[in-house]
Amino acid sequence: MAEQVDVVVIGMGPGGEHVAGRLAEAGLNVVGVEAELVGGECPYWACVPSKMMIRAGNLLAEARRVPGMAGAARVAADWAPVASRIREEATDDWNDAAAADRFADKGGRLVRGRGRLAGPGRVEVDGPDGGVFEARHAIVVATGTKPQIPPVPGLEEVPYWTNRDAVAAKEPPRSLLVLGGGAIGVELSQAFARFGTDVTVVEAMDRLIPAEEPEAGELVAEVLAREGLTVRTGARAARVRHEGDAFTVVLEDGTELTGDQLLVATGRRTDFTGLGLETVGLDPADRALRTDGRLRVAPGLWAVGDVTGHGAFTHVAMYEAEIVARTVLGEPVPDADYRALPRVTFTDPEVGAVGLTEEQARGKGLRVRTGLARVPASARGWIHKAGNEGLVKLVEDTGRGVLVGATAAGPMGGEVVYGLAVAVQGQVPVETLRHMIYAYPTFHRGVEDALRALKD
Repeated sequence: MAEQVDVVVIGMGPGGEHVAGRLAEAGLNVVGVEAELVGGECPYWACVPSKMMIRAGNLLAEARRVPGMAGAARVAADWAPVASRIREEATDDWNDAAAADRFADKGGRLVRGRGRLAGPGRVEVDGPDGGVFEARHAIVVATGTKPQIPPVPGLEEVPYWTNRDAVAAKEPPRSLLVLGGGAIGVELSQAFARFGTDVTVVEAMDRLIPAEEPEAGELVAEVLAREGLTVRTGARAARVRHEGDAFTVVLEDGTELTGDQLLVATGRRTDFTGLGLETVGLDPADRALRTDGRLRVAPGLWAVGDVTGHGAFTHVAMYEAEIVARTVLGEPVPDADYRALPRVTFTDPEVGAVGLTEEQARGKGLRVRTGLARVPASARGWIHKAGNEGLVKLVEDTGRGVLVGATAAGPMGGEVVYGLAVAVQGQVPVETLRHMIYAYPTFHRGVEDALRALKD
């Protein structure tokens, strides 16, 4: 017999945990189903521990910038505090008891196991707490994504790292080959390099962080190269092998690269295998679940997070989760609006971006003007000096006279982009932005320079 409940949430990552907790606090009988750790990828293997690594690496970089600026400094890198902090502060050694208790304290019930749809309103769970549940009000799918492993011959036979292995490392490798120059690849590459690892990054596209503006990718590549990393863009792996303690990546042009460890960071993908989508009339081969403005997939079925295809970001999952919670509770809420979707690549320089890139805007048929300003040419950039690499790029829809996208790369680029996100979201006229007062001397004042540079 199926157990009658109000809501079943399949996947208790950031989005799933948020919607499950909100509904449980509201008094609904909520079952949260999780096969791994409550909290998902972000607190245990992604956002939080990786930023601890990056913070530590940035401190080393700042200390190395002291000569010529503030005297002299001797820097001795030590990975032990990083590994300890990840285990003790971020992950509780990959134990989710605190997160599970947090959900229980809100009135929710955690079911350990793998959930799958078994027809409209019905969920079956395989696992230690397995069972069958019928949801009176809602089922929410929030199963996230997994690493996308490219079909490189030999790769499946070697003990490569994913981001999970990288953040769990107790020692940095002496040398590291990184397949993938997207956000995950470049963030981890720079962090390890600053602790003494000899890093080579291989990216198939013609630039790093290819989802962002080309100027940002070129800037990051230049900085990494100056820091001693080897960057190979427009390069594809033809095959991989592991012999003794060494990994070898053979590129399509015949070049052989060797390293003590291999990190695969070629993106993430959904995997709906075994989720039972076919039982509710959906195709398990789809790359994302198609939703309406309230994240509804079908009557009584919602989706949040990576599975919706709107970006594998914690902040998107949390945003969508709140919309679903309010919808299920019958509270008024606007439809999801992704036009000002922000994202940050936490390299140094930090790359914050919002909305459309120039290429995306032109691809939508918009009449576009762009403006570019360089951080070192600004007063704050000149004052900052060491570590001041950066830029501001604006993308204007000239038909409406508003920004549809922007990039702020440089020191605290992810913070600077906030004001630009408000401009994109609020469709603030460019002329209004031109007549704002920008505090002097700040990094965000570079936006004013980029506005002056707007041209077809």
